[in-house]
Amino acid sequence: MNTEKKEQFAKAHEKEVYELLKQLARIPAPTGKEEKRAAFCLDWLHRYVTDTAYQDLAGNVICPIDVTRNNPLVVFAAHLDVVFPDEEELPFREENGRIYAPGVGDDTANVCALLLAACYAARTRGEKTKKMQAPGLLFVFGVGEEGLGNLKGARQICGDFGARILAYYALDLTMETYTAKAVGSLRYRITVTAKGGHSFSDFGNTSANAVLAKLICMLYGQQVPGGGHTTYNVGVISGGTSVNTIAQKAELLYEIRSDCREDLKKMEYSFRRCLERLEGELPDDCQIAAEQIGERPCEAEVDAQKRGELFAIVEKAVVDAGTEKPSPVPCSTDCNIPLSLGIPAVCVGTCRGTGAHTREEYVEKDSLKTGLRIALNLVERYL
Repeated sequence: MNTEKKEQFAKAHEKEVYELLKQLARIPAPTGKEEKRAAFCLDWLHRYVTDTAYQDLAGNVICPIDVTRNNPLVVFAAHLDVVFPDEEELPFREENGRIYAPGVGDDTANVCALLLAACYAARTRGEKTKKMQAPGLLFVFGVGEEGLGNLKGARQICGDFGARILAYYALDLTMETYTAKAVGSLRYRITVTAKGGHSFSDFGNTSANAVLAKLICMLYGQQVPGGGHTTYNVGVISGGTSVNTIAQKAELLYEIRSDCREDLKKMEYSFRRCLERLEGELPDDCQIAAEQIGERPCEAEVDAQKRGELFAIVEKAVVDAGTEKPSPVPCSTDCNIPLSLGIPAVCVGTCRGTGAHTREEYVEKDSLKTGLRIALNLVERYL
């Protein structure tokens, strides 16, 4: 490893990672509408890295370095989308050494670090003459990681490159932890329709809201299995027309999560049983329907030795960047897809901050320099 060259690059680009963040954090990127950020990243890669960068069918921006038709690959990925629906410029401010913006840490700061890591990789590979045995590098600025994006971008990458992938690194969230186990999930939209009517003159008609409330009570009466860490949540409830109307339609969004594949299946069965019980009690003027709107798979069997090697690489990359060793945690990230296919994968962040998925989210400005070094350390191993 060329430690001196890497440190020279890091020092030369400490200000640039900050300037990139100031630009990118303002660009809206709701899940499914990441086009503006994708365009920014693609243009930046064309100007500073390679004109071979492109967008795939899912909308991912991909920067290939020394990728041939059949050579093995190492993937480095960060997602472009944020959880917020804003389609106008996002608010951005700096205060007391903190940078505030919706999605600034999840995952904008990591995207910025990855852009510069791609630049470093391209320059370093270009200067080497003996690189035939080194794997190709695929830098991915992905779509559809948040919410109901259903890991669209990661699915496309694994579908396109599959067994060629030796290792999959996702840069996401903060540097204090790394993903040691994939948390799977199932997501549903449940809709109730009923006769409804006027709250006074039609009193006694079935209310869709009342039926939905009964279902919620049933769902929150479930017992979770004990094989792993398993949760459930009713995240959104909507229904009715006015205070003096018996609701004709109501719906909710429901999620099950678990880091244990068997427990996720048990919770799916329990959910279906709740629906069946409720359906058996409904009057003729009422119907209930469930639609699965999202699925994040739990991990499959992954080679323990290869996976352990990735954990060690991540821990060393973070420590060598000058901060404390990260702790392993279960989490739901783009890594769910490669791990579900048996591909070794790990996720770690390149910033320090808090407030993810809130409008008060911030990253510590000084952590960006450390984060850039973490990204460079990960990439350097394959140069």
